[in-house]
Amino acid sequence: MNAIITASDLASELTGDHPPVVLDVRWQLSTGKAAGEPAFDGRAAYVAGHVPGAVFIDLDTELAGHAGAGRGRHPLPDLADFGAAMRAAGVSPDRDVVVYDGGQGWAAARAWWLLRWTGHPSVRVLDGGLAAWDGPLETGAVLPDEPGTFEPAPGATGLLDADGAAALARSGLLLDARAAERYRGDVEPIDRVGGHIPGAVSAPTTENVGADGRFRPAAELAGRFKALGADGAGEVGVYCGSGVSGAHEVLALAVAGIDAHLYVGSWSEWSADASRPVATGPDPQ
Repeated sequence: MNAIITASDLASELTGDHPPVVLDVRWQLSTGKAAGEPAFDGRAAYVAGHVPGAVFIDLDTELAGHAGAGRGRHPLPDLADFGAAMRAAGVSPDRDVVVYDGGQGWAAARAWWLLRWTGHPSVRVLDGGLAAWDGPLETGAVLPDEPGTFEPAPGATGLLDADGAAALARSGLLLDARAAERYRGDVEPIDRVGGHIPGAVSAPTTENVGADGRFRPAAELAGRFKALGADGAGEVGVYCGSGVSGAHEVLALAVAGIDAHLYVGSWSEWSADASRPVATGPDPQ
């Protein structure tokens, strides 16, 4: 099963005998907006217009647990709560799922990764998000006719903790999906300190997509990741700020045919512990 789906293919599948469950996960990263500027409201955007039949999923409350000391900004959700949210949205293991967001792809990739990690066999991301959808939009909230039956069953692989990420940076390939200036430590708008995990390689997520927000062709992505050290012989891991854009990089690697692990705690967890080493500058070490 491909990891992504085009808008035209989704439109076709929605009119078929077995349409997929569609999840709308619109979300934006908050980096400390100017005083008085309202925060992005994904649910309001969803109500104003969404792919017909799509059910809204909130990233902060349904795809992540409560942030806390040593957990990062978007830790794993409680599995019972996550399963309940997915069933309420109509998700079942025998029905395809398609996820989309506003176009950046990060939030949709987080939902894709969580569903894959917890055992759903068929999840795809709408390439280009809602911006790529040229069909009709539906307004108002949607609830499925009946709840789904999905029960999360976390996989034995695919997930890294801080120690695992550090080990992979030494013995395999750990990619840092944040912007290059945050990797170098030139700026750090969110977390305690700038820089990167020693040994990690800079691989900004933004370079996985074209100007239209859609993924670059699989062959181009494979070439990009090979140049970064993903030669197919060793393990690959990814982290970002809080496990959201990093999921998008794992998705890009999947499009390129490369399996990768995600360090969900990412830099927000790593940098919160002053005892962990921090590297700065353009070089991994």
